[in-house]
Amino acid sequence: MSHPLEGQTVLITGGGSGIGRLLALGAAQRGARVILWDLSAASGEAVRDEILGVGGEAEAFSVDVSDRDAVKATALETGPVDVVINNAGVVTGKNLLDASDEAIERTLQVNTLALFWVTRAFLASMIENKRGTVVTISSAAGLVGVAKQTDYSASKFAGFGFAESLRVELAKADAGVNSLVVCPYFISTGMFEGVQTKYPRLLPILRPEYVAQRTLDAIESGRHQLIMPRFVRALAPARMLPVALFDKLTNQLGVNNTMDHFVGRLSDRLNR
Repeated sequence: MSHPLEGQTVLITGGGSGIGRLLALGAAQRGARVILWDLSAASGEAVRDEILGVGGEAEAFSVDVSDRDAVKATALETGPVDVVINNAGVVTGKNLLDASDEAIERTLQVNTLALFWVTRAFLASMIENKRGTVVTISSAAGLVGVAKQTDYSASKFAGFGFAESLRVELAKADAGVNSLVVCPYFISTGMFEGVQTKYPRLLPILRPEYVAQRTLDAIESGRHQLIMPRFVRALAPARMLPVALFDKLTNQLGVNNTMDHFVGRLSDRLNR
């Protein structure tokens, strides 16, 4: 079943930068009314103005998606939407013992708990209208554990489980609402600064424009899963191999070796 975005209202968390900004611009180009939620009022308003400048329709709100009371209040101000894209995310880029308590808590709050608060704020109206899509931006790190990302990988595994369980729940209730989970490999947005892939033809650093376009295509086509690149899909069932063989496979592919120079996102380091 197709779900064209033209005429629909699309809410994007973390819409003021990175993939969120590109999703917002792309949705507007497809005729959607765009609602931008971002922690930074200036960033969200800048993207809103970009969309308005080319004749699109957009609004921007400053909200911390990890604050459930703020989410509820802003959702009332925003009004019903047709598509929720849970895109907001943070990463620390530290080994478990090197990360601060505050950084770990923030990762889980933004990457995992916020999925519940944001989705719950809009899901009832979607079900009432018997249409809508909830998008969860997970990660390849939500399929395979990755070094120097224990908190991030755990949060993205949880995100994948959230999206899959929600899909089953909605299908069982014949709610008319789709749940789509998106799992890209590393993206060249600066979030994973320093990452280098060993076999770029198998596991390339993805262009953010490509990821945004494919995600919007997946929403419109009614897909349930989008894993990029396709080879990453093979890593999930490979986890059923004996641990020694699985570790050898991922090491040969450089899944963990590539994290040797990973230092996290510059803005995260400055804000801690």
